[in-house]
Amino acid sequence: MSFWDILAVLAAGAGITLLLSVACMAAALAVGLAVALLSRSRWAPVQRLLVGFTFVFRGIPVLVLLFLVFFGLPGLGLRVPPFLSLVLTLGLVSGAYLAEIFRGAMNAVNREEVLAAEAAGMTRAQGFTYILLPQMFRFSIPGMINEFTAILKYTPFAYTVGIPEIMKRAMSLTPVILRGLEVYLAVGIVYYLIYKACVVIFSALEKRFRIPGLSAQER
Repeated sequence: MSFWDILAVLAAGAGITLLLSVACMAAALAVGLAVALLSRSRWAPVQRLLVGFTFVFRGIPVLVLLFLVFFGLPGLGLRVPPFLSLVLTLGLVSGAYLAEIFRGAMNAVNREEVLAAEAAGMTRAQGFTYILLPQMFRFSIPGMINEFTAILKYTPFAYTVGIPEIMKRAMSLTPVILRGLEVYLAVGIVYYLIYKACVVIFSALEKRFRIPGLSAQER
């Protein structure tokens, strides 16, 4: 088996890795946005609950939480499929980080713009939807890119619960051909290519939605 054959075998798992990454990013985005929005509540119990959420899920290692979900919950009668286990784990962990990014971005939006929108006749919901939320996302893009690339780097943990992504295929191939150096070098190449493609896409999105007149240094 040539090195190109090894790359071809591993590339067959790249689709699953990409699907995992997209699903985890979507889950993290939903969790982070929900927590950030709830953080605007002035009800003290909600504030304490959200502080506890971000503290816990930013502190637990991803692999530990994945094992708690996949191997621990069956002890309570809850069996979570491997794919959903990873999506849930990374959704909670990365969502906790994104929540802080979103909260900081909301605080960066000029409050006077929201007040001006309300003075012009918009409701609070309309001001939030059309004034605050779009600017929050634009301020959040650099932090979101960093977190999404981190999610991609966490996806190799999927092999620990039996998902046949790139790393799982590499671990299955290595004992067969006994050429570990080439196999894991190929793994690095495939992940780098995926990462590079993601960076290009994210950079294009950042340029597309960048706030006019706000340079990278000013951010």
